[in-house]
Amino acid sequence: MHIHRLLLVLALLFSGSIAQGQVQKKLSKKERKIQEQEALADRNFIEGTKQLALGEFEKAFVYLQRALELNPDEPAIHYKIAEIYTRANDPEKALPYAKEAVRLDSENKYYALMVAEIYNNLQQPLRAAEILDQLTADGESNQQYNLDLASIYLQAGEFDKALVVLDRAERYFGVMEPITLQKQRIYLRKNQLDRAIEEGERLIEARPGNPQFVLGLVEILFNNNRLDQAIELVNEEIEKYPNQPELQMAAYTLLKSKGDTDKSTEYLFSAFASPDLDPDSKARAFAGILNEISTPERERILDSLTVLMRADEANNAAIYETLGDRESKEKRIPESVELYKKSLELKPSNPRILEQVILNSFGENADLQGLEKYTIMGVDEFPESPQFWFYDGVVKSVLQKDSVAVQSLQKAIELNSGQNDQLDQVAFGSLGSSLYNLGQKDSSFVYFDKALQINPNDEQVLNNYAYFLSLEKRNLEKAKEMAAKVVKRFPENGTFLDTYAWVLFQLGEYEDAYLYMEKALQSETEPSGVLLEHFGDILYHLGKKSEAISYWEKAADSPEASEKLPMKIRDRKYYE
Repeated sequence: MHIHRLLLVLALLFSGSIAQGQVQKKLSKKERKIQEQEALADRNFIEGTKQLALGEFEKAFVYLQRALELNPDEPAIHYKIAEIYTRANDPEKALPYAKEAVRLDSENKYYALMVAEIYNNLQQPLRAAEILDQLTADGESNQQYNLDLASIYLQAGEFDKALVVLDRAERYFGVMEPITLQKQRIYLRKNQLDRAIEEGERLIEARPGNPQFVLGLVEILFNNNRLDQAIELVNEEIEKYPNQPELQMAAYTLLKSKGDTDKSTEYLFSAFASPDLDPDSKARAFAGILNEISTPERERILDSLTVLMRADEANNAAIYETLGDRESKEKRIPESVELYKKSLELKPSNPRILEQVILNSFGENADLQGLEKYTIMGVDEFPESPQFWFYDGVVKSVLQKDSVAVQSLQKAIELNSGQNDQLDQVAFGSLGSSLYNLGQKDSSFVYFDKALQINPNDEQVLNNYAYFLSLEKRNLEKAKEMAAKVVKRFPENGTFLDTYAWVLFQLGEYEDAYLYMEKALQSETEPSGVLLEHFGDILYHLGKKSEAISYWEKAADSPEASEKLPMKIRDRKYYE
């Protein structure tokens, strides 16, 4: 009985001890407050970091400052505030926060890198270099910063220190192009050409078969008057790797500089025959030869290269462009335009040839519908360029797409801002014509006047202005003066003669109108319906009714005839 009671007591005591162990220790008021502050600091830190990622610097700063007040010994908060000031281009305010982050956690390399970056922004590169030097000296994990450190020393003119760092990096990474290039720059600055050449030779040896490393050393040799050494290097590499067209192009350039034109041309043709040669390289080489003085030998070479390029690079914008340049230089404009168009189909963002296509597509019997495709392309590709808006507006004006023409011309004038008087002058004239067609006649005449202020002798503006005034029967003496000025300069132009005759007609000077309209008809192989109808109108007012009706009937099938023409023929009578 006593044994069972004892066991029960022990069991109760044991279970009680377990229960007491499971009860958490009750925190003091001070400990609870510290815990709450840390939690609040964390929430502010998280929100501040979020706002920083969104680029909301002011909001981020408020949250991070709250976090810092609650937990001033947390290095990450100092680091993030430093980041805010750095991104806001205020390195002086960033520096103390970054340095405090490093003091609180000297093992975090990112904090140290932030300090180095800030010193660099403060134009204190050697202070930044001290930090990077410590990082790279501590172990293998930070060796990637040696290149940054070398750049700082190089910018600061500390060439010897930069070489030490680059040697350290090379021991870790091996021979690499970025390290070699940095060392070569230093040796060249120190006028140690042979050391720079040695570095290039080491890189070629470490990475055999890479033509870019060979070309890099060739450039150094060539620029330092070591032509024979450069030729020897290229020839050796071509013997090892005969199918590298880049080396053949280098041999062409070097041998041509030495005056060995026959051998250099052989290398040129071999390189161009290779499908591995970059098309842009071919285009540049072709353009270089094209810009030389013309000789029979040059033409022979260009002919051969043209065949090779057309065969291998039929769909390359640069090739079409340079072939178009040759046609243009030889004054074969239609052929050059077609090649330029093929180039633009592949690469429309080429303002030079786009402008060439547009300018060389204007003229008599121009395909304006086809041309509009390229003016639209110019506007789309270069929306801030006034000339492409100008070209688009002029084409649309001629096509009588007057509403959109006005928009393009006004945009051209706005972007031009008076910088190009010739552009403004032609734009004003075209704008005047389109506004008249849209019924905005007063505005039209204002723009004609603006155009004539810049160029009082523009025959198109003078002619159109005079003709529109005659149609409106306004300022007819002014119209007569302008039309006479044009006819004096172009006495055989049927359009100008017609305008002058029509102005005279509106003034009631029918005899003179007859003389000039007759001359206009004689100057045209196929007179327009407008000319024929006008001549009939003049004849009618001269009392030659039968002849007038005859000319009206000749004009009847023309789409240019007036809406009153059927009434004139039917009633055998003139209608205004």
